[in-house]
Amino acid sequence: MAPRAFPWVLHVDLDQFLVAVELLRRPELAGKPVIVGGRGDPSERTVVSTASYEAREFGVGSGMPLRIAARKVPDAIILPVDHEAYLEASGHVMDTLRGLGMVVEVLGWDEAFLGCDADDPEAVARRVQETVHAATELHCSVGIGDNKIRAKIATGFGKPAGVYRLTEENWFAVMGERPTIDLWGVGAKVSKRLAAHGISTVADLAAADGDVLVGEFGPRMGAWYGDLGRGSGSAVVDDAPWVARGHSRETTYQQNLTTPDQVEAALRDLVTQVHADTEAEDRPVFRMGLKVRYAPFFTQSYSKKLPAPTRSLDELTSAVLALAAGMESGREVRLLGVRAEMVMPDGGDPVERTPVRGRI
Repeated sequence: MAPRAFPWVLHVDLDQFLVAVELLRRPELAGKPVIVGGRGDPSERTVVSTASYEAREFGVGSGMPLRIAARKVPDAIILPVDHEAYLEASGHVMDTLRGLGMVVEVLGWDEAFLGCDADDPEAVARRVQETVHAATELHCSVGIGDNKIRAKIATGFGKPAGVYRLTEENWFAVMGERPTIDLWGVGAKVSKRLAAHGISTVADLAAADGDVLVGEFGPRMGAWYGDLGRGSGSAVVDDAPWVARGHSRETTYQQNLTTPDQVEAALRDLVTQVHADTEAEDRPVFRMGLKVRYAPFFTQSYSKKLPAPTRSLDELTSAVLALAAGMESGREVRLLGVRAEMVMPDGGDPVERTPVRGRI
């Protein structure tokens, strides 16, 4: 079906998805603080993937080092990540949503946009929740918006297992006095840069001088952040199959890397893995990225557009090693990540359908 704009966009987000899948297999854990992350061993260097709502009450959140989460909740049940189980559950959910006869744009394992023409989108949202639960035993929250941005943000107000509507009509009443970091697409670094210009709230961002935003973020992103403050965005829902923009591999080392030779060997291994991933897609790479996390927990990222798209392992390795030359000498390394961005099937550079927070 051709992508088109809809009067209503529904954002479906599965509640505590990874934990919820685990609870289906271990119902005796319901109501207990459950954390999913790494291999389930808090002594290893890994992070929380998802925490149950009971664990979140103690301040545990996604991305937190697992050992810190274990200290916050000593009696938590910590489970290893089971990718295959989550992929299977996700596929079942997405097939269920498609079975409703709606246009479904998949965003990831646990979320999707739906295009809605109905006069009563709340009734449709409740039908979505009931259908998903009946088919999968999983609960979801649904945000209703007059575009994707508002639908996505609305979901947060509906959690868990609720429905919330956010539109142009109530945008500023709901969001105006909230900090800019509450916006989808604004992280800590961007909010800090905005604050340097006296832009602290969503209302501030909406009223900001466009020239100031363009000067700080460039013409494309400056204009986009201004629109974001007003809640403006696309209402087009596209059910075209998702095409990967790139592939990433990263490793947190149980012992810090302390020598250049160790770093080079680790990078060569990561590039080999990423190269295999891109070769499986039969697409050349046009940009390489490097992520470095120094001990104890300082992270830097680097990227480089290649002179020409390539499928050569040697050329990709050379590009990453060139990026590594910019690393801080003498600092111990706890994590390395490598990302390869591929030419899209139509021959162009990748463009995200919906802006999201960047990650390597």
